[in-house]
Amino acid sequence: MSPASNPYAPTATTHALPSYLQADKLGPWGIYLQQVDRVTPYLGHLARWVETLKHPKRSLIVDVPIHMDDGTIAHFEGYRVQHNASRGPGKGGVRFHQDVTLSEVMALAGWMSIKNAAVNVPYGGAKGGIRVDPKKLSIGELERITRRYTSEIGIIIGPTKDIPAPDVNTDEQIMAWMMDTYSMNIGETATGVVTGKPIHLGGSLGRREATGRGVYTVGVEAARHIGLQIEGARIAVQGFGNVGGIAGKLFAEAGARVVAVQDHGGTIYREAGLDVPALLFHVKQTGSVAGFPQAEALAHDAFWGVDGDILIPAALEQQITEANAGKITARMVIEGANGPTTPEADDILRDRNVLVVPDVIANAGGVTVSYFEWVQDFSSFFWSEDEINARLVRIMKEAFGAVWQVAQDNQVTLRTATFIIGCKRILHAREMRGLYP
Repeated sequence: MSPASNPYAPTATTHALPSYLQADKLGPWGIYLQQVDRVTPYLGHLARWVETLKHPKRSLIVDVPIHMDDGTIAHFEGYRVQHNASRGPGKGGVRFHQDVTLSEVMALAGWMSIKNAAVNVPYGGAKGGIRVDPKKLSIGELERITRRYTSEIGIIIGPTKDIPAPDVNTDEQIMAWMMDTYSMNIGETATGVVTGKPIHLGGSLGRREATGRGVYTVGVEAARHIGLQIEGARIAVQGFGNVGGIAGKLFAEAGARVVAVQDHGGTIYREAGLDVPALLFHVKQTGSVAGFPQAEALAHDAFWGVDGDILIPAALEQQITEANAGKITARMVIEGANGPTTPEADDILRDRNVLVVPDVIANAGGVTVSYFEWVQDFSSFFWSEDEINARLVRIMKEAFGAVWQVAQDNQVTLRTATFIIGCKRILHAREMRGLYP
């Protein structure tokens, strides 16, 4: 059925969305809605249900008051959004960042729905966050804000309802506090309420490296399809934490040259290739790539024009925009971050024959191993790291192969192809379940 003849496509009679849900409003949620609109013509009869994807199932905004070390009481705003639960419980990270907004968390939850469906793990999409700069908090304040936030959202999370995980500025310690708080409130230890936990509290081997390993795995697969040789390839990475740092390390081990890295502290460059292990150690010691002695500093905007073959944005959303997309020289962009490319930039890159491997497949390694962790917690039987990595690589390769085939069959971008697969799986589940009551 051609898109033009689809009788289930939304019409002018579709109920108007409230202003904060409209695509023409600024913010990440608007970008997500544009992506859904682009895929709607390819959904066939399931387009009848497409409005499901444009309305989060549940959005919770909470006040998070804590005692500060100086004796004052500070209030922070927290969020937990459950976008869709047609295929299973909500799943998605929690970020602590001073720029967190409801629009951002809604979009991230929507992308999690697509991502989980694209790799076919039995989850819906969710996301959470607190608007706070955690670098300004003491360890005690960080623990108190984590525990209070967990108590506030505890009414909607749980091992079979919604399972948080680490994200920007959160880690296994944060997850341990969240798990403990939830467990104390229900009167029993519930290791499966979060993933990304410490190993000795029910965490999974390979979880910390999983997102970066997934970026590397699909990157190698994509490069193979376009005839790009990894050995000797020049790579630029934005963000050098658990995602960008691990991906950069794996690409370097495969013979690629990581020539440029940018993070919140600065931008560095070395034509012959950076010593990635040494750079990772420098970042661990100083908190940033800035000042790395074996590289030269670049201006912030110069990063996008670095001559290279592969670009990996692994920081925050909306980094590749209409303003800088035309400067990119890479043959391939692998999105380690969520939502790093705006729709306008997507179009520019497509027209310039730059292959974009989208976030909803490229960085799905983290949630895939989170699924493994969740399964292991339920069974109290844990796998070896080799087993974890082998299962991850198999799932990522199969998922990317399916996305590539859909892209070829429909002559669309990999992002649209991933959305076709993800949306169809979500909406088919919605159709089969029906509406209650």
